[in-house]
Formats: sequence, structure tokens, C-alpha cells
Amino acid sequence: MIPRYSRPEMTVIWEPQTRFRIWFEIEAYACDALAEIGVIPRESAKAIWDKADFVTFDVARIDEIERVTKHDVIAFLTHLAEFIGAESRFVHQGMTSSDVLDTCLAVQLSRAADLLIADVDALLAALKKRAFEHKYTPTIGRSHGIHAEPTTFGLKLAQAYAEFTRARERLVEARREISTCAISGAVGTFANIDPRVEDYVAHKMGLTVEPISTQVIPRDRHAAYFATLAVVASSVERLAIEIRHLQRTEVLEAEEYFSAGQKGSSAMPHKRNPVLTENLTGLARLVRGMAIPAMENVALWHERDISHSSVERMIGPDATVTLDFALARLTSVIEHLVVYPENMRKNLEKLGGLIHSQRVLLALTQKGVSREDAYAMVQRNAMPVWRGEGDFRSLLGQDKDVSAKLSPAELDALFDLSYHFKHVDTIFARVFGEA
Repeated sequence: MIPRYSRPEMTVIWEPQTRFRIWFEIEAYACDALAEIGVIPRESAKAIWDKADFVTFDVARIDEIERVTKHDVIAFLTHLAEFIGAESRFVHQGMTSSDVLDTCLAVQLSRAADLLIADVDALLAALKKRAFEHKYTPTIGRSHGIHAEPTTFGLKLAQAYAEFTRARERLVEARREISTCAISGAVGTFANIDPRVEDYVAHKMGLTVEPISTQVIPRDRHAAYFATLAVVASSVERLAIEIRHLQRTEVLEAEEYFSAGQKGSSAMPHKRNPVLTENLTGLARLVRGMAIPAMENVALWHERDISHSSVERMIGPDATVTLDFALARLTSVIEHLVVYPENMRKNLEKLGGLIHSQRVLLALTQKGVSREDAYAMVQRNAMPVWRGEGDFRSLLGQDKDVSAKLSPAELDALFDLSYHFKHVDTIFARVFGEA
């Protein structure tokens, strides 16, 4: 997590002061619940809030204590006791460190998910706007990187919109699944703390109760969360790579906005490079790389070990901060993307009409020609065009077998570009839910 690829709204979730505040709220709400069921005095629970609710925790002091205790939660509790006083003996009653750590992590990950969902919403809005702007802008569709058949640039963006709609749904589910609270004590048996305390803390922290914890919240939840982030990052990369390909000099159908004063190369003043989408490709790799450690965290020893802890202290902030930044950057790229419809048209015409070969093939089969024979007739006229030996329409008109089946007017009709766009409205209605 470095400032270059971080945004303040997300980074604040992972700052020590935020973490200690969440720890305090977990402990204080637990004391409220304990007071409610008569385990500790009500005035003591109130005093804990009164003495610590508006405290700015001394991170340096906590670190100093931890250097001695070698235990972060004990260091925090010791610091808490320094200004709570005698009532601090009721803090952490019947609880274990994982109750605090795991519940806190659930709060942080759920808050991070809220930001990521908002990020996707902003991206969806940008994609929708640009998709409708270019709903009927003709461009070439490519398979294997080779010209295939016509499509529209709006359809390309609509596909991305549909993909990120699914990304949003996955993030909502990941947030739901990760948002659980465990206040169950050592090995998760509630031997020294009443389950009603867990219910109370979960409600106050905006979480649900973990049905059964083994002193830790089961890590399959976390694995699913980080796997979801990895899939979303992969969708970011897919769209980024599409833009990178479209910006290549030989294609130049779209490119990242190049601002006044921007420099593309330290050596070559003419360069305009797709640096933002290249950056997004790299960031996506990082987020994906954090999914495997999260999955490996699922298998812990017996009721608990801490092999997962070091992993989560790193991937929790890094994965969410990186994806948050990537989604925001991708949104900006789409909002400011420069589109060149004239170059799209030039590229459509680059192969001398070969992009209409399937229509000719199908038309011949409709005239009674076997598919095998029709394919051979079309292909033998297509291959010379690849070599620059004429245009496809003219060669087909000169082919006696083809002209015996298709009149000049029928051939001309098969080269109508608008034919390929007759169902654009249908696809848009499926994606955007609009007529």
C-alpha cells in the first residue's frame, strides 16, 4: 500500500487509529452487553465509554508496550487501562484476542466493500453513458486479433457494463458473507462469555453472528472475499487490455486522453502511450496475486493458529486499496476516452470487404449450394484479397459459380454494413433494461 496507488477514503479504513477505534467499540459494546445481563456494573460500562469514547489513541505508546508484551491486543488493553482506570478490569471479560481481531477485520472489510461497490457504480455510469454515445458507431469485431465481422463500439462498452454489473453483484455477496462477528471466547465455546454478548456486539457493529467459530471466524469467508476482488480485478484488466489494443498505432480506434503538457517518453517527444491502462493491467495482477494466500489461510490448525494473521495484515489493506484505486482510474479512463469513428471506418474497410464473407456463404447455402461447396467458393475468392489482389465484391462477381447463384443486386445487398446492427437495440435492452 503506497500513496501513489492509494485513495484517502480507503486508506483511512486501515490506519492504526481506525483499527484501535474499532477495537475499543467492540470492547465497550461487549461491556454494555455484560452490564445488561448483570455480569458487570452498569456504571462501570458507562464509565468506559465516558473515559475513552473521544480519546485519540497513542499509537506510539501502544507500539512501545507491544515491544515488551509481544502481543498487540494486550498492548492496546494496557494503553486503554491507562486512562480508563479501575473499570478497565471489566474490559475483555471472557473474550480472547481473536474476538477483537476477527470482528474488527470483518468491519474493515465490509467498509472496504462499500467503497468498492460505490466505485463500480461510478464505473457503470461512465460505461453506460459512453455505450449509448457510441451505440451505432461501426467498428470491426476481432477474433484471435484478426478482423471478424462488424460490431459497434457501443456494444463493446455494453459488454463491459454487463460484466461489471456482475462484479457488483459479487461484491455485494462478498460483503454479506464477510460481515460476521465472533465474540465466543477461547476455542469458541462461550464458556466464559454469554452468547448474548455476541448478539449485542454484532448488532451494534452492523454485522451478523458467526453461527459457529472455533475461536476464529472460518477463513473460507475471507477466501471468497479476496477471490471476488481478484475476479473484479480481472475484469478491470480485460477492459484495460481492450483499450490498449485499440490505441496501438496500427489500429488507433480509441486512446487514453493525453493532457496538455503530458509527456509520453523521456527520449521520443512524439509518443502517446497507454500508460493508465498498462498501469491497470499491473494493478490487476497484484490483486489477483492476493487471492491464493487467502485461500491457503482456510486450513488452520485445530481451533486456531495465527498463520493467517500476517497474510491478512498485508492483503487486507493492499487488495482493497489497490482495487479501489484501479476502479477509480478505469472510470476516469472511460469518461475521458478519445474515440476515433473515422479510423474505425477505415479499419472496417481495410480487408476489401472480406468481413462480409459469412453472409455470402449463407446466401449460397440458401440457393441450394452445399455448405462445403459454398465455403470453398467463398474462400477461393477471399484468399487473393489477403494478398492484395483485388477486392472481395469484384472477385465474387467474376466467379462463374457464384454469379450463377447470386445476382449483382443480391451480392451488393450482402455487403450492407447496417445488416449487422439490426439487433443492437435488443442487446442494449437486455443489458440496460431499456427499450
